[in-house]
Amino acid sequence: MIQAAPFISRRTEVLAGISTFLATMYIIIVNPAILSQAGLPFSGVLTATVLLAFFCSLMMGLYARNPIVVAPGMGLNAFFTFTAVKGMGIRPEVALGAVFWAGILFLLLSVFNVRSAIVRIIPLPLRYAVSAGIGLFVTLIGFENARFIIANPATLVGIAPLSDPIVLTFVFGLLLTAVLVVKDVPGAIIIGIVLTTLAAWPIGRYWGDASAVNVGQRTLVNFQGVVAAPDFSLIGKLDLVGSLQWALWPVIFAFAFTDLFDSLSTFVGVAEAGDLRAPDGEPRNLKQSLTTDAVATTLAGLLGTSPGTAYIESAVGIAQGGRTGLTAIVAGCCFLPFLFLSPLLSVIPAIATAPALVLVGAFMMKPITRIEWGQLDDALPAFLALVLIPFSYSITQGLIWGFLSWTVIKMAVGKGREVPTGLWIVDMFCVLALFAGH
Repeated sequence: MIQAAPFISRRTEVLAGISTFLATMYIIIVNPAILSQAGLPFSGVLTATVLLAFFCSLMMGLYARNPIVVAPGMGLNAFFTFTAVKGMGIRPEVALGAVFWAGILFLLLSVFNVRSAIVRIIPLPLRYAVSAGIGLFVTLIGFENARFIIANPATLVGIAPLSDPIVLTFVFGLLLTAVLVVKDVPGAIIIGIVLTTLAAWPIGRYWGDASAVNVGQRTLVNFQGVVAAPDFSLIGKLDLVGSLQWALWPVIFAFAFTDLFDSLSTFVGVAEAGDLRAPDGEPRNLKQSLTTDAVATTLAGLLGTSPGTAYIESAVGIAQGGRTGLTAIVAGCCFLPFLFLSPLLSVIPAIATAPALVLVGAFMMKPITRIEWGQLDDALPAFLALVLIPFSYSITQGLIWGFLSWTVIKMAVGKGREVPTGLWIVDMFCVLALFAGH
């Protein structure tokens, strides 16, 4: 009986690891779908995504000993594609270099334990608002990828006609995936992606025409095989020198600190969910976990993907009883077979991953419940950060105006003591970034 307990514990950890993988495996498809819009090859990003999730989840399990999966972060990939590459016109190779240097900056902050000072600088309401704002941004991207939200000269944006087969298929996939998520079906998001892909198969074959949205191909879903050798073409393709130019420091800053805040909130969240706290009340092995996260961002630049971060979906495995690093190790190993399945996964069209983006955005809205909306000097800067991220199509603009409005409003109402000295330095960089952008 005494010998059986460890076995039962290991079995629980293995099952928890599998559950965590099912909750996070959507990133294998969604991350290449987003980064390919930045001009990076789908198969190359898929290889980078799998390798990053495998190595860094193993590091989280072996070094930080926490049951948390690490993979390219949602929101960060959107920032890479739509703000850095498309918005600022940065070459993808230069953006990968910025990811690498952001990882180095994050690593130095973690190793030298500067995180406490950084956390004190950024007001909590702004951290909550930025997280939720990124969620809205990801949701907008999902609607746009599905051609559900389209340009409208009269109202700026509008909803596409439901007579479009692509739009109808997306709506079906969104509602189906939402039901699966609400019913707490294991792997709900990936099941939704697969079923939406199957529903999209007739488009261009039996009804509708996808030529306008699928590079001239009439059919939306195109099978190209099942197994292929991994595409390592993006490894080492980053531009380390070009990414160090002065104009790109705001991008490096945004990558590093968005990743830092996202990771901190994830570690705090899973620590609360699984009672994984150290005696001082901080999340267990926080320094080691942040160091792992920083290594993930640095490695992401080298492999050819957007920054890696800890996944809040790890709470799924914790709810299944995962408490040790073995959960993260098992989840990381589950990613590895998909290194060889890029042809099978590339069959999935954008409208099949769009419902996942919309729902991931909903998951990221939770932090706004912690904002004191009745405290207007807190709520208004948070609101500006929240809405300007999707409305300006830029995470950086949301951060900048959130920081600046916090400082101005607090000073104007006589609460200057709530503006940390370090935030004035951040504000200076924000102003420089605004002028550099014009």
